Amino acid sequence: MRLVATEYLSLDGVFEEPGRWSGPFFNDEAAQFKWQELQASDALLLGRKTYDGFAAAWPAMKDEAGFADRMNSMPKYVVSATAEKLEWQGSTLLRGHLAEEVRKLKAEPGQDLLLSGSAQLFNALGQENLIDLYRFMLHPVVLGGGQRLFSADVDRRALELTHTQTFRSGIVILEYRPVSRS
Repeated sequence: MRLVATEYLSLDGVFEEPGRWSGPFFNDEAAQFKWQELQASDALLLGRKTYDGFAAAWPAMKDEAGFADRMNSMPKYVVSATAEKLEWQGSTLLRGHLAEEVRKLKAEPGQDLLLSGSAQLFNALGQENLIDLYRFMLHPVVLGGGQRLFSADVDRRALELTHTQTFRSGIVILEYRPVSRS
């Protein structure tokens, strides 16, 4: 499996609570893109905070396209040192050595393993060079405040741009792969 980190970002790098600011830019193109992304994935990888938000919302959602059904039925791997029980159908708690657990998942056959939100997990996996593709949905908005995706203590890392796509709403998809360290 390939680990794909997919993130909503503002122009100033904020990823926190995209449901509060991304809506005006979400159109049919963005919906189709997210649908295709989900169809190309076999499982979700989530940190506890993102899991809690998703688990509170997705089980009650319904849509004609089947997006909610897919989200609710696919396997979800949750990284948490504090969670005791996971209620959302198909959820598995990952404990132990993070890099080792994620390497095991990546070694399994199949489509993408999709990491959404989860900044702490995102940064930890980036430090371990476990993210195969960085996918950003850059939104045409400056928020001026909020949690930034990349933490201040991440090591410098070069990325190669592999794909761009622009939607009528101003969202730009930017995909990068890590450049091999020699």
